[in-house]
Amino acid sequence: MTDHSPDWREAALIYTNPRVIAMAFLGFSAGLPFLLVFSTLTAWLRDEEVSRTAIGFFAWVGITYSVKVLWAPVIDRLPLPLLTSGLGQRRGWMLAGQLGIALGLLAMSLAGPGDLVLLSLFALLVAFSSATQDIAIDAYRIEAVIDEYQGAMSASYVFGYRVALLVAGAGALYLAEYFNWTLAYQAMAALVGIGILTVLLVREPDHSDAEVQRRQEQRVIDFLVRAADRPAWLRRLQAWVIGAVICPFVDFFERNGRFAIVVLLFVAVFRLSDIAMGIMANPFYLDMGYTKAEIASVAKVFGFFMSIAGSAVCGVLVVKWGIYRPLLIGAVAVAGTNLLFALLSLLSAEVSYLVIVISADNVSGGFAATAFVAYLSSLVNRSYTATQYALFSSLMTLPGKFISGFSGVVVDGFGYFTFFIVAAALGLPAILLVITLMARARRLKQTAGE
Repeated sequence: MTDHSPDWREAALIYTNPRVIAMAFLGFSAGLPFLLVFSTLTAWLRDEEVSRTAIGFFAWVGITYSVKVLWAPVIDRLPLPLLTSGLGQRRGWMLAGQLGIALGLLAMSLAGPGDLVLLSLFALLVAFSSATQDIAIDAYRIEAVIDEYQGAMSASYVFGYRVALLVAGAGALYLAEYFNWTLAYQAMAALVGIGILTVLLVREPDHSDAEVQRRQEQRVIDFLVRAADRPAWLRRLQAWVIGAVICPFVDFFERNGRFAIVVLLFVAVFRLSDIAMGIMANPFYLDMGYTKAEIASVAKVFGFFMSIAGSAVCGVLVVKWGIYRPLLIGAVAVAGTNLLFALLSLLSAEVSYLVIVISADNVSGGFAATAFVAYLSSLVNRSYTATQYALFSSLMTLPGKFISGFSGVVVDGFGYFTFFIVAAALGLPAILLVITLMARARRLKQTAGE
């Protein structure tokens, strides 16, 4: 990081960097499948009169995103036949994930809710392929540019991701309203081509830093296995496991010490309130009496612009204040907006009420997401980009995905008002942990000054 502080014009020109521009399209590719196995899928299921309890259990398909750390070391180190040699490690794995997403969405469109088991298996294929793509994109985003550009890369990624949520949310709902759900999902499968084209056009990032780290690892590995009486293939396997799986976790704990547990706990609970609520959002709107067109126009289209506004405001505040105060504001806002949904559940289905609640929810969501992506990126060692970031992104969704599986049970048993109150309460641990992180950061700064 340089000591020079850019003026507003210089800062804005960062967004003309080709890789920053490309990041928006890769963000679109990452965001497109998410709602199609999450809230858009639940709207399709509810529209076909699938029970809310069954819909709630479909949230467990999303746990795939939360365990992607299990195969992140493979994506970090293992080359793909033909794809890696032709495109590079990051781009090759991105393309493989995109092809799986397109195939899975097409299969979902043909299966439909008539066979819930088959539909869930194809949704699982989409989720697995999407999570694989996410690992490669996150690694590319962090490796592709210098540290000074990371904020712009995160903002560009969030923008593209939100556009994809708009398309996969409102776009799919509009197509389902005026045509049918089969056509909606087939159209989404075709849009995967945007990400494929982007992967073919961008350049593979430089991996020289990682190669230096791997040579250092190899000296340690050679020392460990030199005297061992093992076959050569077993020594190579042991070397790969140490370098790809063990070293990324050892590095993180070495850099953070015992406080690493607090950091991981914070990552795990920050989005708990948001994810637990999200699975029931579309069923809630439909049960309240809003039409699919109203949901698409307000919750998706209008909500998109509100989330972009929240993201933009957060980007400015991160520059002015650093990362921790925006994180705290985001944690409080996300939990607080669930209370507005609780109030909405007691009112009549007036579009004006929905606009107010959606405005608050999406501004807070965009704000919190931008702050959180920047925070997670700051935790990563570039020598282990894919594995370490996958650890964080897996942790940030796993508890929420598991808990959200019971959301339909809570709604059926106690109603929407109680459900949203519980969802708000789930945000309290994140608020307390942000305060803990802020206190530690102040102590470290004070110690460095002394």
